[in-house]
Amino acid sequence: MIQPLVNVDIKSKVLAGERITPEDAIALSHAPLHELGALADARRHAIKAPAYDGKGNQVVTYIVDRNINYTNVCNVYCKFCAFYRTEKDADHYVITHEQLSEKIRELEAIGGTQVLLQGGHHPKLTIDFYIDMLSYIKSHHPTINVHGFSPPEFNHFSKVFNMPIAEVIRRFREAGLGSIPGGGGEILVDRVRDRIAPLKCKSDDWLEVMRQAHLQGLNSSATMMFGHVETMEDRIEHLTRLRNLQDETHGFTAFICWTFQPENTALKATPVGSHEYLRMQALARIFLDNFPNVQASWVTQGPKIGQLALQFGANDFGSVMMEENVVSSAGTAFHLTVAEIKRLIGEMGYEAHQRNNWYKLLN
Repeated sequence: MIQPLVNVDIKSKVLAGERITPEDAIALSHAPLHELGALADARRHAIKAPAYDGKGNQVVTYIVDRNINYTNVCNVYCKFCAFYRTEKDADHYVITHEQLSEKIRELEAIGGTQVLLQGGHHPKLTIDFYIDMLSYIKSHHPTINVHGFSPPEFNHFSKVFNMPIAEVIRRFREAGLGSIPGGGGEILVDRVRDRIAPLKCKSDDWLEVMRQAHLQGLNSSATMMFGHVETMEDRIEHLTRLRNLQDETHGFTAFICWTFQPENTALKATPVGSHEYLRMQALARIFLDNFPNVQASWVTQGPKIGQLALQFGANDFGSVMMEENVVSSAGTAFHLTVAEIKRLIGEMGYEAHQRNNWYKLLN
């Protein structure tokens, strides 16, 4: 089947820097991939980029950080997750301060600036555990930003601690939390969430955590995990809800999407390939006109597709991912060094620069 060309009116909107509607996005989703990529690249260059010493959109950034999963115990049992364990499993764990510090010292040794701190929904850990962990990092590793605890975790904390979400965020922020990752977004459509993760927080709950964090001055990223049971209309609804909240709070720093990784999971779905990944990232870059940054997902797609993603709207190459456990548990395990990331970015004609969580250049 020959794909239709991009609607002239929609193409004019995109090239003029105008906002497109959800209906426009659905129409664009059927366009030839090369045309969609060209429009996403045009949008990427039109969106006001940070000054970056006058180099603007010639810069592609990356961050040196490390994923640290403080526990693998979780009582949510998401069908797409191969990482979680119950307390009855022999390989369940809760990290100690000594183990935490050893991991952070290894990160500091390679010039890292951030830990992505996330874990399962442990039913027995108290608020003191989390406050002590954050305070320990702040006092022993003061140069490290803690990018931690996804919205589903905060909803879990609120229930376990019997405390309003805004108060949990305030306590964590005062203890050392610097920003919040966008994990657990999956698809922000409850009909889909009820199928793939029925015990995880609902769409409104996810968005409310981000709203409360932004109101307290904490920035966050936003994500989408697609390619399982959702429709294209569901994906666009997800993007619409993100765009609406960004209009309200301006607290999202970046958007990252990736495809469902099926190996070792209970979710029975046929995974989509790199072609669909590039299509979805391009659509997101065009639609999310109020998001300053889009991150390439080489962790799930591999470095070559990560390079191509820079021509489909991405301006950031993501993290070195010194440690990654969740995606790799589902059968995908790509790893890159700083030198390899810089080479891959340079081969695409861009200047590679290390950044922090707030997209300030560090080199």
